[in-house]
Amino acid sequence: MLIKLYEENTNPKDLKLVTECILDGGVIIYPTDTVYAMGCDINSRSGIERVARLKQVKVEKADFSFVFYDLSHISEYTRQFDTSTFKLLKRNLPGPFTFILDANNSIPKLFRNKKRTLGIRVPDNAICRNIVDRLERPIISTSIHDEDEVIEYTTDPELIHEKYAHDVDLVVDGGYGHNEASTIVDLTSGEPIIVRQGIGELQV
Repeated sequence: MLIKLYEENTNPKDLKLVTECILDGGVIIYPTDTVYAMGCDINSRSGIERVARLKQVKVEKADFSFVFYDLSHISEYTRQFDTSTFKLLKRNLPGPFTFILDANNSIPKLFRNKKRTLGIRVPDNAICRNIVDRLERPIISTSIHDEDEVIEYTTDPELIHEKYAHDVDLVVDGGYGHNEASTIVDLTSGEPIIVRQGIGELQV
């Protein structure tokens, strides 16, 4: 299924269809402020396992991020949320960043690997944030890559739907996406370390 949503005016009925799909354990593809992403409910074991299979990774080794609506619920999932961390996140979010923090025991058991870290995102995109807001909890996020050696990320949602129509339950068409990923910033050492420079320019 392909559903069209708009950032400036999201149809409540269509938004309800998307969130119900996620709550039923479905896997969706949705827009962010960078590239299109694949995800599901963080509490759906079957959904998480499906996403891992589609990405051809083991769940315990997967570097999936969590998408939040804002900063208010992040502290529920991390042991690392002091004043300096909060101020840095507030300066840069919502925005095209993935911040790596130390996770606590509230993250799903499937993700409690040896690293015990958590990648968080608050994209500057009203569609995915509205989905998360309606769910009242984060969703999984992992980028949609293209097999093309030149084009790393597919930007056309209709082409994405053609490719993944039989693999996922729903594709959210939010218009053309970017072809550059988020900037990954590791905060686990106390100082921001840029692991991957993407669209976002970090404000420290």
